[in-house]
Amino acid sequence: MNLSLSLPLILFLIIVPQSIQGSIFKTFSNTLSPKSHPYSFVFPLSGNVFPLGYYSVSLQIGNPPKDFTFDIDTGSDLTWVQCDAPCSGCTVRTELQYKPKSNTVPCSDPICSALHWSKKPECPNPKDQCDYEVEYADQGSSMGALVVDQFSLKLLDGSSLVPRLAFGCGYDQHFPSAHPQPATVGVLGLGKGKISILTQLVSAGLTRNVLGHCLSSKGGGFLFFGDNLIPSTGVSWTTLVSPKYSNHYTTGPAELLYNGKPTGLSGLKLIFDSGSSYTYFNSKTYQAIVHLIGNDLKGKPLKDVKEDKTLAICWKGAKPLKSVLEVKNLFKTLTVNFKNGRTNSQLQIPPESYLIVSKTGNVCLGILNGSEVGLQDSNVIGDISMQGTMVIYDNEKQQLGWVSADCDKLPK
Repeated sequence: MNLSLSLPLILFLIIVPQSIQGSIFKTFSNTLSPKSHPYSFVFPLSGNVFPLGYYSVSLQIGNPPKDFTFDIDTGSDLTWVQCDAPCSGCTVRTELQYKPKSNTVPCSDPICSALHWSKKPECPNPKDQCDYEVEYADQGSSMGALVVDQFSLKLLDGSSLVPRLAFGCGYDQHFPSAHPQPATVGVLGLGKGKISILTQLVSAGLTRNVLGHCLSSKGGGFLFFGDNLIPSTGVSWTTLVSPKYSNHYTTGPAELLYNGKPTGLSGLKLIFDSGSSYTYFNSKTYQAIVHLIGNDLKGKPLKDVKEDKTLAICWKGAKPLKSVLEVKNLFKTLTVNFKNGRTNSQLQIPPESYLIVSKTGNVCLGILNGSEVGLQDSNVIGDISMQGTMVIYDNEKQQLGWVSADCDKLPK
């Protein structure tokens, strides 16, 4: 799902998966034996924060395998693809859509319950298809049926596996008119829910319940499943918390520092969401950050520019800018300080991780007011603030880690 520049989308799933008893898998065992050696998968990424507004991955589905490009989204669980069933509201040509072949999941299958809110799906006839409907924070949505097909997934050693996985065949899409039509065909849901692709691979005994991504500020990067790529040293970790009815990767509480000094903003819970192009704070925190930056810019050669609508706040220099690095020294680093018992871990957000340069050469603030887009009191760390960093979502140890990395090189 494409992310708008003036009204950036946050890919938060509203329907939250619940627990499920059983598996659709017939080929693989459901648990890892002590002697098993789970695999690690690695996928090259395309995209950027600006001007595209999203990072995407190409996956092969079906037999013969066909390429489909997905937004990567740690803020939702269900993977879905635009589907020729036929399709209403699809944004790609029919030949680029997925074509189901009598492979819908029946509503009686236990995995269907992972799509529904704390109750069993409506299933008057056990052979009826498992329907789904998901909505996102910008009011975009996808409706369709759950299907199962083989995915050709590349391993770290270059070989491939072809597990059968469940995903959404979306035949009715809605994209808000404020957003440009997406170039991708669907969403790769990487949340913690039972319906996510990672959880299905874990249930099949194929990988550890760990994923990570490395988003390059130059564009591209890589995504991985499994724990083989985690550096043995240098990673900062903080605990993942589990809010009721949420499968988001939530951290905190944390305090915010500006230029290394306390801001008085503390107790923050933060969601790490690769489906959000920008970073969002609740209204109080956002206003405080804007005030701090504004005070710092007094007397500096940058002036507010209202006519640039790329983002909510933009500044104009003496001449059009080509890179954030030209004005980096005019801004200060934000730090998210996590208190983990007796130890602290700090996520540094330097100016290049919260600023962009617009098409007209102005510098714009890539931190936005989440309260204005329906996120209420939530705070979201988006792609802009995860660039140049390997971010690790470790569901086995219930922790989230980060370390500076070269995201331009695909691991081998």
